[in-house]
Amino acid sequence: MKKRNVCKKFFAIAAAAALSLSLCACGTGNPQNSQTADENSRQPTEDKTYTVAIIKQMDHASLDEIANAVATELDQIAADNGVTIKYTITSGQNNDQTILKQLGDQAVADKVDAIIPIATTAAQIAALCAEDTKTPVVFAAVSYPDDPSVNLTGIDYVTGTSDALNASFIIDMMLAQNPDIKMVGLLYSLSEPNSAPPIADAKAYLESKNIPYVEQTANTNDEVIAAAAALAAEGVDAIFTPTDNVIQSAELAIYESLIDAGIPHYTGADSFVRNGAFTACGVNYTELGKRTASLAYDVITQGMDGVEDYYLMEGGIITVNTETAAALDIDYSVFKDMGTVVEVVTTED
Repeated sequence: MKKRNVCKKFFAIAAAAALSLSLCACGTGNPQNSQTADENSRQPTEDKTYTVAIIKQMDHASLDEIANAVATELDQIAADNGVTIKYTITSGQNNDQTILKQLGDQAVADKVDAIIPIATTAAQIAALCAEDTKTPVVFAAVSYPDDPSVNLTGIDYVTGTSDALNASFIIDMMLAQNPDIKMVGLLYSLSEPNSAPPIADAKAYLESKNIPYVEQTANTNDEVIAAAAALAAEGVDAIFTPTDNVIQSAELAIYESLIDAGIPHYTGADSFVRNGAFTACGVNYTELGKRTASLAYDVITQGMDGVEDYYLMEGGIITVNTETAAALDIDYSVFKDMGTVVEVVTTED
């Protein structure tokens, strides 16, 4: 595997498709939704059977969508190649690192052929769990794997997909919709390593345009509610949140108050928008899940030789909540010249 400063490969994502948002239930952190791919298809050639542990950092729409897409693609890969792929989908529940460590250790003890952790903290813990056995770790949706605070590059048994965010572009979306913005709110969690780089980028970009900003951080649902209220009290014209799992899990609790305050919430993932935020620009998580599953199968069957540290998925998909836009009396037609626009409504899942 190539080490640091590796040239990342870019994969174009097709126009947005209908995205699956069904939740994957989780109980006490024990594996659930255990499924066998290709159970009803032809018998596998040479009786090849592989096992995969899919570990979500927590339960929310984006990570559920990725997990479902990984599972669906593994089923398809099994059918196409005449093999059996057995997998489990588990969750760290509320971002519980103790549970994530237990799940990673169990996957290694079960001698799975690959671990697919979804999101940054889950990936970091899975890589640590697999350090002695060198069990392949193929992460999904780690925004900045080569950031020093994340440190997931240069490891010969680790690869995956990145959903790195273009924060400057989202600020440009704000300005296209409202050129008279006077102040921007930044809402994120300090416990999310993937939030730090895009927040830093957003600050630098706003400063370059002489636009003041105020920030609020939160690590629990109650703190997110209080932080959103504080930003509203500051009189911000818009709020930016990157692909932050903590804030996303609380979006349903804040979107109505932000609408009441007349504040559009600009975010880094469509799951926010489906939970009431105004808009997002990012990658297609179904496509990211499919790419991750394909990469995992390649690693299982061909090894890690020639595999990059990670693969950056192309973004540019703008998702707009039409109900929220109407409630805010916002004309979002300006976004049609900036990327592919997908319209959704609020779903409480």
